[in-house]
Order: sequence, then structure tokens, then C-alpha cells
Amino acid sequence: MSVLTIHPENPQPRLIKQAVERLEQGAVIVLPTDACYALACRIGDKAGVERIRRLRQVGEEHHLTLLCRDLSELGVYAKVDNTAFRLMKALTPGPYTFILPATREVPRRLQHPKRRTVGLRVPDSRVVQELLREHGSPLMSATLHLPGDEHPLSEPWEIDERIGRVVDTIVDSGAGTLEATTVIDLTGAVPEVVRHGLGRVDFLE
Repeated sequence: MSVLTIHPENPQPRLIKQAVERLEQGAVIVLPTDACYALACRIGDKAGVERIRRLRQVGEEHHLTLLCRDLSELGVYAKVDNTAFRLMKALTPGPYTFILPATREVPRRLQHPKRRTVGLRVPDSRVVQELLREHGSPLMSATLHLPGDEHPLSEPWEIDERIGRVVDTIVDSGAGTLEATTVIDLTGAVPEVVRHGLGRVDFLE
């Protein structure tokens, strides 16, 4: 396991490249986001997805999230109508995860097995944006919230102490928040908040 200390506002290109090389070799990495820290791997990395589910102790019905650079990339992986697009345009980049119908570009194992939906988000994080740009496609992710814990992990030293032996790389950009993203389901006629997190939703109520 290695720790890459990457500056949150001015990510070092050499270290971004190192993180991407590890992802492309099949690594499960810990990433800072604009909310709490997250676990991530390549979309097509079946073993990586299974490792993340085991670590989180969640089954196939738990939505995993694709980290996307922008809405145009998000549109490749989700079916987005005009109403959903307008809402997402107002809220991205930011600490929101959207549940949307998946397109054929999303591997079946990343979709909800019954609803054929997927979680997507565009994080407001320089580190993640640079990683996505260098990698050239979205990453599969999950909140770093361990079973039994009240809050997600937010301190890199604690992340190293708790799970350093079972992940491949930790990207340390300083302390994160104790809150996960707000999750908004956009599959119905009206947006439904299914998890209250860092992103405010008073404008929906």
C-alpha cells in the first residue's frame, strides 16, 4: 500500500499520473472528494468492484457511483430528460449523487439488479477532476463509510490505520468532511431525496 500526498488545489501532475497508473493496473484507491473520502476503481475492474463491496459489506442492490468529469460525460452512462438535466446543471459540480436509468455503457454489475439504475456524480474536487481527465473515463466509487461507523472516514491517517492493509493506494489531500453526498433519485416524475448529505435540498421542498 502506498500514500500519495496530493495538493487539494494544485494537484501535482506527476502524482496524478502515478495514481492513474495504479488504477489502470487494477488498484482500489482512496480518493478525496468535495464531500467525504471515497473508494474507487476502474469501471471495468470486476475484481475491484467486488473488493469495494466486500469492504463496505454491501450487496448488489446498493448503488455504486460513477464519478464523471461533466454532464456530457454523465449523459453517456445515464438516460437524462430535460427536467433532470436542468436540475443537474444547477447542482454540478457539487456534493450530489443522482440516481438515473443506466444506458448500455454501464456494465450490468454496476447497475441496480432490479431497477437498472446507476448512481452518478460530478465532484467539485480538483484532485478528482485531474484524475478523471488523466484517466480519460469515469471511475466507479463508493463512500468510504465502514460498517458500524456513524460517519464516513475523513482523516487520511485514520483511513491508513483502519484499511491501509486492504486498499492499494491512499490519496491524501488533507482532512475531508464527515458528510457524504446528498442522493437525489431522478427516475420518477418528481425528484426524490433518498439521502440527506452535504448538498442542500431546501429548493426542492
